[in-house]
Amino acid sequence: MLDVSKISSLKYFLFGSLYFAEGIHLSLSTILIVIYFTEKDISIATTTLVVGIGYLPWVFKFILGTVSDYFIKLGRKFFIIMGGVLGAGFLIPLSIMDPETNLIPFTIFLFLSHTFVVLLDISADAWAIQVAKSHERGKVNASMTAGMFSGMAFGTSVLSYIAGTYSFNTMFITASIVILTTIILPIITRERRLIKKRQAILSLIIQEFKKQNTKIVALFGFIAAMNFGALIMIIPDYMMNFLDLDVIQTGLITTLFPIATVIGAVTGGSLADYWGRKKTLYLFFSCTIVVSALLITATTWQILAVLYPIIGFLQGSTSFAALMALYMDNTNPTIGATQFSIFTSISNFGDIGVAMISGSLVVLLGYQRFFLYAALIVGPALLILRFVQEKHIIEKKPTISK
Repeated sequence: MLDVSKISSLKYFLFGSLYFAEGIHLSLSTILIVIYFTEKDISIATTTLVVGIGYLPWVFKFILGTVSDYFIKLGRKFFIIMGGVLGAGFLIPLSIMDPETNLIPFTIFLFLSHTFVVLLDISADAWAIQVAKSHERGKVNASMTAGMFSGMAFGTSVLSYIAGTYSFNTMFITASIVILTTIILPIITRERRLIKKRQAILSLIIQEFKKQNTKIVALFGFIAAMNFGALIMIIPDYMMNFLDLDVIQTGLITTLFPIATVIGAVTGGSLADYWGRKKTLYLFFSCTIVVSALLITATTWQILAVLYPIIGFLQGSTSFAALMALYMDNTNPTIGATQFSIFTSISNFGDIGVAMISGSLVVLLGYQRFFLYAALIVGPALLILRFVQEKHIIEKKPTISK
């Protein structure tokens, strides 16, 4: 079997491939289902509500994280494989349901599919925390984000083409098959189980979250995630309802976002390891405020095609690389699945909470004011970041004395 301790680069490919599966799922939930519902004349308020309900497992992922840690003697691979198989399997019923007449069953199966993809996610994160050293964590998170948004690019380009050329039913089946193939690598990779007994999870979690810095980091992640949640479903809707683009055109422009996010994740992850987490977050979140506000100028597809990937680059460098490295720095490895998933659940609550009401807010405010408010959300996050104590130690090259 393959061994990450003997093949250093394997960890990047392993976790990147698992996140590729998550990226396909992300493209389905946040973009392709939005396009699917728009074509069926289902309102944006209903669409964002359904997608938001489907995403609820990401808010409560710490529950699955606790399960993974409690049964840690089974290993992380067991839950990764279970999550991948069932997460893909629950997409199949979506291929035979018409959301116009079966909206509630459609929502339920979407929710179940998300639940098991979350199980895959938290187990992959915990495995990464175990095998990645401090100076690798930015790059490991960069590989994860690169995998996620490569999957998202695949979804928004290939799957949108399949949906537009054949049908959305075929799209769901194709997505399920591709997600299943990503489970092959963890099956043939050796897992070294560091802990072989059940942990006193609750007492350790209470101990960790009594720490002042842990609470500040969690609050920062909650506020910072709101910008991404506000924009993720509204921009594809904006393309179709305001710019009058069709399914394939929207899919092609949307593909620019994950590609740029991958580049941003690699950039942000490398800088987070070399320069520090806080400096990286300050730089790129400040730019996020400006670029999000500039969306009010996107009155043509050409302008949006420039701004959208810049937003993706900034999201990749912050929320999907430097912030995740900051979370790993503040996570106790013995309860890695639980504590890290609590951090990300708090972020997801900010992200998904705003995303669920984003359609209603657009109806109330209009696109222009909505984009401005999405930009302003980042300001309080930067104020909170000032109080975060950075634990990452930047490795310095040894000097040679003459």
